[in-house]
Amino acid sequence: MSNWWDRHGVPRLIKCACSQGQIMKARSKVVPHARGDVLELGCGGGINMEFYDWPRIASFAGLDPSAELLDMSRAAAAAYGVDADIRGGVGEAMPFDSGSFDTVVTTFTLCSVTDQAAVLSEIRRVLKPGGIALFLEHGRAPDAGVVKWQGRIEPVWKRIGGNCHLTRSIAEAYGGAGFAVDRQGAMYMPKTPRPFGWIEYGAAQLSQR
Repeated sequence: MSNWWDRHGVPRLIKCACSQGQIMKARSKVVPHARGDVLELGCGGGINMEFYDWPRIASFAGLDPSAELLDMSRAAAAAYGVDADIRGGVGEAMPFDSGSFDTVVTTFTLCSVTDQAAVLSEIRRVLKPGGIALFLEHGRAPDAGVVKWQGRIEPVWKRIGGNCHLTRSIAEAYGGAGFAVDRQGAMYMPKTPRPFGWIEYGAAQLSQR
């Protein structure tokens, strides 16, 4: 039953939960800033396709571990007429050469990866010198009372939500990985229980190498 849920239930849950109105509004503030050679890590479902400023995109690649979500992504790319290189894989071991991308986009992705630090290291590796990571993520709230509830809920939520964590820091984690972080927004999403509703978005600049 668990394997069935992971293969079929989780992709549908993610597609539904991550395309709600407030989340789509937040996506519209982040994704259009992508430019050049772009990698979307956690591209499942193709939800971000409508927000890219395609004249600014030289090439587009996507990576996701879910076969079902990859099918949705490829269908979305085809619908937008995008010649996309969309592959199955995980962020801890990306099947792309070092220095391949100007922009890496993650939206509601770093919460569910197995090893967040390893993924951030891989993002550094595949970015070109001076490249940018655009992020929109939910995670650890700034209020102690909310954090306490996040810790209580997280063990069960991870099993339901495809390893989705509620207590991971985002901007702080990028900073710890050596990025210069411009956190452009942070808030509780309206009409969302606070343990699930804290989001951060912005850009993390990779230093020139």
